[in-house]
Amino acid sequence: MRRFFALPHMASGFVAVLVGYTSAAAIVFQAAEASGASPEQIASWMWSVGIGMGLCGIGLSLRFKAPILIAWSTPGAALLATSLPGIPMGEAIGAFIFSSVLLTICGLAGWFDRILQFIPQSLAAAMLAGVLLRFGINAFGAMQDAFALVAIMIATYLAGKIFLPRYVIPLTFLSGVLVAMLTGSMGDADVNLSVTVPVLMMPEFSLSALIGVGIPLFVVTMASQNLPGIATLRAHGYQTPASPLVGWSGFTGILLAPFGGYAFNLGAITAAICMTETTDPDPKERYRATVWAGIFYVIMGVFGGAVSELFILFPDALIMAIAGLALLGTIGNSLNTALENPAAREAALITFLMTASGFSLFTIGAPFWGIVLGTAVYYLQRHALKP
Repeated sequence: MRRFFALPHMASGFVAVLVGYTSAAAIVFQAAEASGASPEQIASWMWSVGIGMGLCGIGLSLRFKAPILIAWSTPGAALLATSLPGIPMGEAIGAFIFSSVLLTICGLAGWFDRILQFIPQSLAAAMLAGVLLRFGINAFGAMQDAFALVAIMIATYLAGKIFLPRYVIPLTFLSGVLVAMLTGSMGDADVNLSVTVPVLMMPEFSLSALIGVGIPLFVVTMASQNLPGIATLRAHGYQTPASPLVGWSGFTGILLAPFGGYAFNLGAITAAICMTETTDPDPKERYRATVWAGIFYVIMGVFGGAVSELFILFPDALIMAIAGLALLGTIGNSLNTALENPAAREAALITFLMTASGFSLFTIGAPFWGIVLGTAVYYLQRHALKP
């Protein structure tokens, strides 16, 4: 029991949820508003995604004893914000169910695991490094607007790595909160923590919504979310089978879509926060951090949209700094894995740069195109160099 309540596990789980909500909650709100949802329905959306991410993540983490974090699809929410206007709520819910059914089938059929067999480990690590690079850069770039806050957090992080490595993230976060309070940079919000009542929204199925919303949502979730998510696990040495994770997250979407749960997938950036040595020196124990993240997600869901307002209190510089510092170890390890094999170094570098570029095509983000281009280069070079 004492091990379950270890502060580093709780802190990593909290920071993962903090980063997830502050970076994407506003986009989910926009997607819900684009569908014409009422305030009660918007709160139900937030209830469903919180409950779904929390319970599915807890279940999978305990089942596989690996740090598996389920997240909402941020690119999916951005896609919905632009594609849902004019589509009735019932048809939107039908499209969510259709997308989740496709995710479930892809997982149950084992297709995802077969695809991953063709992607070298070095390229997966390069893609992860490219995904996380902007967080590391933003952590130091935040000093431009909040020098004292970020400088003290960095100093706390460096001192903590030397003297209290297991507690470095909670200490860094607390130092940032303390400085923000002393300098008056904490936000001011009137938060009403009322329990959310979920709203059942009956699905309707139209061919135009299934093709125009459901299929793009499925593609974006698989390419921009699940692929980086499994790459994050592999880069940290976890060989958990990918297909069951995709299948169960898809099934969660089927159950919760009628309440606004538009898509569930593997977390990448937030999951990486729970996979570092600062979370636990023993990789086998780090799953406890994602269990705690799941608990925090469930709490967020119970209170719906109201809880996300709490995160408005934290200044942007604090969020950027704690996210980047928490991911420094993962960025370094990913780059080391990506570039250590000379035969795959150029393909890995191309993967890294394409992913970090932020390039997007057909609403599919840079991580997918990075791994596609890098894998093509890898196999072309290997074929060309054969005697």
